[in-house]
Amino acid sequence: MTQQVPSTEPELGGVRNFRDVGGLPTVDGRRVRHGVLFRSGHLAHATEDDAAFLSTLGLHTIFDFRNAADQKLEGPDVALPGVRNVNLPLSDPADGAEFWKMVRDGDLDQLRGILADGKGATRMIDSYRMIVKERTAEHSQVLHALAEDSVPALMHCAAGKDRAGLSIAVTLLALGVERDAILDDYLKSNAKHRRYKVRRSSSSASAYSPEVMELLSPLFDARAEYLAAAFETVEETWGGVDAYLEQGLRITPQTRERLRERMLD
Repeated sequence: MTQQVPSTEPELGGVRNFRDVGGLPTVDGRRVRHGVLFRSGHLAHATEDDAAFLSTLGLHTIFDFRNAADQKLEGPDVALPGVRNVNLPLSDPADGAEFWKMVRDGDLDQLRGILADGKGATRMIDSYRMIVKERTAEHSQVLHALAEDSVPALMHCAAGKDRAGLSIAVTLLALGVERDAILDDYLKSNAKHRRYKVRRSSSSASAYSPEVMELLSPLFDARAEYLAAAFETVEETWGGVDAYLEQGLRITPQTRERLRERMLD
């Protein structure tokens, strides 16, 4: 750690967007227990100090939602002794390796073609909707694991914003956390010290020009409209959260209660 900061959100040298999700309020007046659910960006660049800190959390399981392209780009997570690492790839919110290659290597005209005129934000919204509808098996596996034995747990993807953000949101919905609190936690990923570092291959001044950064911003922002699209998809597809959990994710009321017992104060 590079400086003294609150233990619920230490400043880590090689891990972005780390935080404890504890303290969020539920609709029935309870709170998520501190020290049972953490979120972050990938752990591939964790320093020795980072790994030492993470080892103090008593983690049972790390859920890594990155796909093969992410892991090829960043590398595997640092190994933490005694911690189970579960890789559950969720479809990349920006359509995979070829798209990200254009983001890293593409010239201004190419970026305009794929991202301008709202296309970047639309791509993100579509991906959030798709993950909710098509990744029910993965989210079911996560919730069942948490209910059985897999806490404390850390969930991450590459930036810790989209795939991990949705998985955290689904978990919080199952726990009965207030919608506004789920959104507030999601939007914390916009803080400057948490944001994913954009990699551009070109060293030219235009690689990070204001126009390029504006084109890229929908991909690297946590926007309320993205999470709203996910929640709308739950309503449109299943008619509500309870039906989504029971029919979509196969979470029985008994499993949901075990989850709450494990993770709420």
